[in-house]
Amino acid sequence: MTQVGEEYDSLAVLPEALHPMQEGIHKLVQAIFDDKVLAEMFQDGNKTPAPENPLNDRFYKQAFQTLWTAINHRYAYTVDFDSNELIKKAIAAINAELYVSQLQYTVSVASQREHITGEQMRESDAFGAVKTKTNTLKHAEISQIRYDLVGKIAEGTVLTRRTVTAILKDIDPLKFAMFQNNPEEFITKVIRLIKEQKATMIVEHITYDTIDGGYDSSIFTAEKHGRTFDQAFPATKAIQDYVFTDGTAEKSVERKFVEALDGSQDVNIYAKLPKGFAIPTPVGHYSLDWAIVFHEGAVRHIYFVAETKGTMDSLNLRPIERAKIDCAKKLFSTLSSGTVTYDHVDSFQELIEDFRTVGGLVLQSLTEAYMTKRFCR
Repeated sequence: MTQVGEEYDSLAVLPEALHPMQEGIHKLVQAIFDDKVLAEMFQDGNKTPAPENPLNDRFYKQAFQTLWTAINHRYAYTVDFDSNELIKKAIAAINAELYVSQLQYTVSVASQREHITGEQMRESDAFGAVKTKTNTLKHAEISQIRYDLVGKIAEGTVLTRRTVTAILKDIDPLKFAMFQNNPEEFITKVIRLIKEQKATMIVEHITYDTIDGGYDSSIFTAEKHGRTFDQAFPATKAIQDYVFTDGTAEKSVERKFVEALDGSQDVNIYAKLPKGFAIPTPVGHYSLDWAIVFHEGAVRHIYFVAETKGTMDSLNLRPIERAKIDCAKKLFSTLSSGTVTYDHVDSFQELIEDFRTVGGLVLQSLTEAYMTKRFCR
């Protein structure tokens, strides 16, 4: 090393034969003083590199570009509802559904054996019979911990402290007393019940607008799965040659769906939407699963944005999840000018039934418009 001022920061001139290795030699010399410089010179040889899965020619076809242009927007929402209505519904829900279990603890007592063998030590059998007793914590023991009850619920529900206070002061006193049983469980469950009531009201009062900006096409390739191509589905109609579904199981919901999607003569082009492509809602971002271009006639196409679920039974969907789905339906019905249909399905067969229905409605609409124009001349 050569000295420059008070620092040693440059390498002496190396023989010409070593010039191709100069950078590596310099790092090795630096490592004498700071071993961190070697970190970037090593890689985990056992780690499987994420495979590249670029966009193919189908992405650039006019049919898919029409769909992509229609959905590739950023959205903002506004919600305007009556706080008094939410307060009344939240109070009713808490009074009807809230239950908080009491905090308990279990004490285990055992005596060490008088004579212990090496085998008993290895088998962790050095103690005799274990006796247990479960006790319930007294209110006085719990009350030593102070909670910002109103603040925690306001933060979890994204409501004002005034609104939360109005809800808590009017719930059944017996329900409010459950706070003493288990404060953390009380707060968690009250937040959930209020958010569920809030979610059901949101759909009735939400409006969406498009804002500046959209997603770059690189969103499809930026997501790294950490899986190899033998765990993916080799697609013939997708905008990428391989589709990574929600799991490697052959019978997973998404795996069966994409197999049927790719093999259908009704489908022209489709895309598995990345997790980063999501709709904002007041109860959390909502990620969509599929963008699909169907064949319909010689020229015209029908466009779908679909989401696959394990079950579509409304009784099995929580109010918050139903609210996200309904928000997505409202967004596409109002902002896509009728060019894009959104639905949530649990099988490809259900999607095809929706496609047939939408196709029939579109054909009926076009026929009515033609007849009206003809007879109004």
